[in-house]
Amino acid sequence: MRGFNVLLQKEFREAWRSWKFLWIPLVFALLGMSDPLTNYYMMDILNAVGNIPEGFEMLLPELMPVDLLQASIGQFQTIGLLVLMATFVGNISKERASGMATLLYVRPISFGAYFMSKFIVMSTVGFVSILAGFAASIYYTVVLYGTFEIGSLVASFFTYFSWLLFVLAVTLMMSATFKTIVATSCAFIVIFMGQMINAIVGTFWTVSPWKLPLYGVQLIRGTMEMSDFWWSLMMTIILTIVCISIGTFTMKKNASMTKI
Repeated sequence: MRGFNVLLQKEFREAWRSWKFLWIPLVFALLGMSDPLTNYYMMDILNAVGNIPEGFEMLLPELMPVDLLQASIGQFQTIGLLVLMATFVGNISKERASGMATLLYVRPISFGAYFMSKFIVMSTVGFVSILAGFAASIYYTVVLYGTFEIGSLVASFFTYFSWLLFVLAVTLMMSATFKTIVATSCAFIVIFMGQMINAIVGTFWTVSPWKLPLYGVQLIRGTMEMSDFWWSLMMTIILTIVCISIGTFTMKKNASMTKI
């Protein structure tokens, strides 16, 4: 792929200058630590708020460490994904609309290099972000509740990262295919409507990319049916590659739409 190294350096510089490697991981870290701290200090929070009737007692459920990690992953699945997708969904479409892409298209570079340089930087930001989120959640969970088994925890992390790669591939594909507003709507519909459909009728199928966040938790619980896990992981990887291929193709097809 012609010009790949130059484009990759460009994308990394832009990500550093816009502080994406700082503020997005910070958001995930805050999301990761919120559930362990909130659940542990719930009664203290209620007492501090006041207006609690005398003699009032609340029986809180006894939570296991994996329950807190699952709650943190739930936060990543909503606020975390919204932040990542909203940040990157205009990566290609905005450059095309502003005319910035024209400066790249006139140079001897390939569309595959252009697309992959953006995808790799997005994936790196995503990796650092969920690493910060998992680390914050695990640290406070271990301090306040109990420990995890390292092997299953690492497997859970990379399972979630595989899901995140799929989300980022869909986001960048939509950015290459449509204008920013349409790309944002389509990306959000595919990912979040998929989550809603999976939550409503997901018990009727066991193989889907949208299953991976749950399967990562089940790996820690030791309740995972491994055949379902491997098929879902394989499907996710294949769909990620398909999205990258479609994104590269549509980027080339839409090159004529670039503002001059």
